[in-house]
Amino acid sequence: MFGNKRAHWRKLDNAAKIFPATSNKKDTRVFRFYCELKEPVEGKALQAALDKTMEKYPVFLSVMRKGLFWYYLEKSELKPVVKEESEPPCLNLYIRDRKTLLFQVNYYKTRINFEVFHALTDGTGAIQFLKELVKNYLLIRHEADGLPDVSFTEEDMTLQDQESDGFAKYYKKPKKGSGKKVHSFQLSGARAGYGSLNITEGLVSCRALLGKAKEYGVSMTVFLTAVFLCAIHEEMSRRQRKKPVVLMVPVNLRKYFPSSSMLNFFGWIEPGYLFPEEEYSFGDVVESVKAYFKEELTKDRLGQRMSSLMSLEQNPLLRIAPLEIKNLGMQLGVQLAKDDVTAIFSNLGVVFLPREYVPYIRRFGVFTSTPKIELSMCSFEDDLVLSFASCFQDQNIERNFFRILKGFGLEAELLEDRFPAKKTPEYKGLRFFQWFSFSCIAAACAAVMVNLIFTPSLRWSVYVIGGALSMWLALALGFFKRHNLLKNAVWQMLLLPAVCVIWDLCTGWHGWSVDYVLPAVCMLIQLSMLIITKVQKLPVQEYMIYYILAGLIGLLPALLLALGAAQVVYLSVLCGGISFLMLTGLLIFKSRDMFTELYKKLHF
Repeated sequence: MFGNKRAHWRKLDNAAKIFPATSNKKDTRVFRFYCELKEPVEGKALQAALDKTMEKYPVFLSVMRKGLFWYYLEKSELKPVVKEESEPPCLNLYIRDRKTLLFQVNYYKTRINFEVFHALTDGTGAIQFLKELVKNYLLIRHEADGLPDVSFTEEDMTLQDQESDGFAKYYKKPKKGSGKKVHSFQLSGARAGYGSLNITEGLVSCRALLGKAKEYGVSMTVFLTAVFLCAIHEEMSRRQRKKPVVLMVPVNLRKYFPSSSMLNFFGWIEPGYLFPEEEYSFGDVVESVKAYFKEELTKDRLGQRMSSLMSLEQNPLLRIAPLEIKNLGMQLGVQLAKDDVTAIFSNLGVVFLPREYVPYIRRFGVFTSTPKIELSMCSFEDDLVLSFASCFQDQNIERNFFRILKGFGLEAELLEDRFPAKKTPEYKGLRFFQWFSFSCIAAACAAVMVNLIFTPSLRWSVYVIGGALSMWLALALGFFKRHNLLKNAVWQMLLLPAVCVIWDLCTGWHGWSVDYVLPAVCMLIQLSMLIITKVQKLPVQEYMIYYILAGLIGLLPALLLALGAAQVVYLSVLCGGISFLMLTGLLIFKSRDMFTELYKKLHF
C-alpha cells in the first residue's frame, strides 16, 4: 500500500472546529451508530475485532489538544477497550484537559455500539468504521462459516486519503452571502436533563415507504421531511404559526465533491414551511419541500455554502485571534443561530454488506445527542430505522410523526428500549467542591454579620471575604484543571502571585508579593512539574509547552528586578537563572521537539 505513514498531528477540518468549542453536558456532540445482531455479542471477540479495525483506521486513535489559535488532533498510543454498556448513551467523550480517545465501542445484549465525538468524523466515516468492525467481529465469531473478508474501501486508499480535508481541497472564494434569516418556531417544555436523552425508535418497511414517496413524486427524504414538519406543526398554537417550522438537514458532500476522507465532510440545507392559520394539505408541504431540495441540492449551491463557512476560517484577522476569543465567538454564534432551525433530520442512507453477512444481522440504527429534537434514519435490507433523540420529556412530536405515517398506511413497529437500567452519572470530587464553595460563602456571610453587629465601625470582614475568595479561586482552578496537572501548575503559577499582588496593593503595598511570593511560587511550580513528569512518565510532547511557559513566566522576577519593581535580589536572580537554564536546556537538548510543539500550538 502507498503512503501509510500517519501524521503525528493534524488540524481540525472546518466543520470540526466548532465542536470542541461548543460541546458541553447539555450538548455533548456525540452520536451513536449501532448494529443489532441476531445473537448475543461476545466481548472478547468484539475486542479482537476492534483491534483489527484500528489497524485499518488508525486516524481514530487521536486525542484533542489545544493550541494558542486552534484546537488540533494529535496521534495517540491509547488503545480502545471494549466494555459492556452501563451508562446512558451519548455522554461526554471529549472532556477538556483530559487526553482520552474521542470514540468508544461497547455492547449490550445483541447490540454493538459505536459512539464518537463529532469533531473526529461524520456519519459517513462512522458507518464505514462500524461496518468494518462488524465484519471483523463476524469473521472471528463465525470463522468456520467461510465468510469472505471483503474490503469496503478502495484498495489503494492511503492514510493521507483518510486524513484529507475536503473543505480545504474544494474551497474557493464565495459569492455574496444571502439575506438575513427569519427566526423559526422553537420547541419548549420540560427537559430531560443530562444523561436522560429520550430515544424513540420505529421500524418501517423501506419498500413500502419508498412506494408511498413515489406516489407524491418525491424521494424518501423529501417525504419524511414533510411528515416531520407536519408532526411539529401539530404542537403549535395559533399564535406560534406566525413563525415557520425549519429543519436542518445535513448533506454528505462526498456525493458532490469526490473524497475518501474519514473526517467531517458535510454541509446542510434548511427546508421549512410557514403553515397557514387555517387548513393546509400535506401535498402543499411536500411540493414546497420538493422545490427547496431541487434548488439547494446542487453542487454550485452546496459549494457556495461550504465556501462561505470556510471564508470565516480563512479571514486573516480571525485566524490570528487567540483561541479563547474564537471560543467565545463560536459559542455566541451558536446561541445566535439556534433560532434559525426548529429541529434536525439526518438521513444516513443505506448500509450495504455482502449477502453472506446478512443472515447474522438484524438491523442498523443511529441517533445523536441534541439540545433540540433530532430524527435520524438509516436502512439495512428492507428495515428502515427511524430514531428520534430528544432533550424534552414529552414525546408528542414522535407520536404525531408515527401517527401520520400510519395514516398513509405505513405501519411502524416501535422498538423496545434496548438500554441498560438508567443510572445517574456520578462525579467524584464534585460534592466536595460544592461543600467547599458553600463553606467559603458561609464564612464570608458569617464574618459580615459579626462585623456589622459587634464592630460596625471596622471593615475587617472585607479581608475575610478576600481570603475566602482567594481560597475558593485556588481550589476551583485545581478542580476544573484536575485532568491535566501540568496545565494546572502553570495556571497556579499565574493565579497565586496575582492574588498576592492584589492583597499587597490592598494593604498598602509592601512589595512582599513580587519580592518573595512570585519567585518562590515560580521555582516551586517548576520543581513540581519536573516531579509530575517523572512520576507520570510523560512523553516530551505532553510536557514541552508547559515547560516553555513555566520558563518564560519564571523570567518575570528578574525582569521586575531590572526595572526596579522588585527589591530582594537573591530570590529574583535565582528564579531568573533557573528559568533561563530551563529554556536553554530545552533549546539545546530538545530543540526539534520544542519547535515542533511551538508550531502545533501556534498554527493558525
